[in-house]
Amino acid sequence: VQLVESGGGLVQAGGSLRLSCAASGIIVSTRAMGWYRQAPGKQRELVAAINSGGSTNYAGSVEGRFTISRDNTKNTVYLQMSSLKPEDAGVYYCNQRYAFVSWGQGTQVTVSS
Repeated sequence: VQLVESGGGLVQAGGSLRLSCAASGIIVSTRAMGWYRQAPGKQRELVAAINSGGSTNYAGSVEGRFTISRDNTKNTVYLQMSSLKPEDAGVYYCNQRYAFVSWGQGTQVTVSS
């Protein structure tokens, strides 16, 4: 199993980014998948999840600003982030929602105020 995250970068507050998670070894459409964020000095936290049926849920801090989706043909999960805030900064990872597989390298998101 391999998860490869990409799409992070430096953005001004209020800006947008789209993160991608390309998966191999698992079929994302059959799994509950999540995007996780780890800020400096903090524990990794779940920010968004999508289940096999396509239902989504979000952490309260990102509700209404982030959208998780997937492309079954590309076996890829996305996280569209809008109205970014400095507190959204961190390394973003994707993984299964339950029963984690090997973590990828993550993608760094930096938000300047």
